[in-house]
Amino acid sequence: MPKNTFKSNPLTAKYEERAKNLLKGELKRQGLTYADLAERLAALGVQETERNLANKISRGGFTAAFLLQCFDSLKLDVIRL
Repeated sequence: MPKNTFKSNPLTAKYEERAKNLLKGELKRQGLTYADLAERLAALGVQETERNLANKISRGGFTAAFLLQCFDSLKLDVIRL
């Protein structure tokens, strides 16, 4: 019987898909490319190539820290709890 890990949990996949769609949707809304995002992240001190961003975002399995870095670079307000 396969071990039930965090990554194999269908609920995890659901949230990864949601995070991916949030980020991709915001890029589209602002009319930005992965190259644009790479430039904006670099301005924050986060070094990512356009290709690496495309792969990371298409997988959807990135960290919350990466998502917040992207949101900051896109000038998005995050609700403060």
